[in-house]
Amino acid sequence: FWLKPSWLGHTLIKGSSQLAGKTMGKSTAPKPERTGMAAGLNKGFIVTRREVPPRPSSRRGSRKSIKVNFVREVVREVVGFAPYERRMIELMKIGSASTYKRALKLAKRRLGTHKRGKKKREQMQEAVSAMRRKG
Repeated sequence: FWLKPSWLGHTLIKGSSQLAGKTMGKSTAPKPERTGMAAGLNKGFIVTRREVPPRPSSRRGSRKSIKVNFVREVVREVVGFAPYERRMIELMKIGSASTYKRALKLAKRRLGTHKRGKKKREQMQEAVSAMRRKG
């Protein structure tokens, strides 16, 4: 473990929850111009900032090609659903609000976040409606 110097006003132990709730991603707001001073809010050497192109990893959601969708469809047909997905489908077949919520809770537990859980629940809802259309 490591500690930040006490003259910074606080100590931070690696793995502590002091950073909880703060975003770790890059902010989109432009940084203020440097002052050229060695201390202060915008300390540092004055340089001309260059425009950095966005990284490929930051292109969220734009990688849905026809080929990728086709491959995923084939894989889903061949291997079917995971056990937790089957359980979600069973819950959704009942159709009450409480089981719908239960399905979200199950997905959240398995996938880690609320957003992923909601997305998975929608996918399973589409699967249930496709099954009903089929037969």
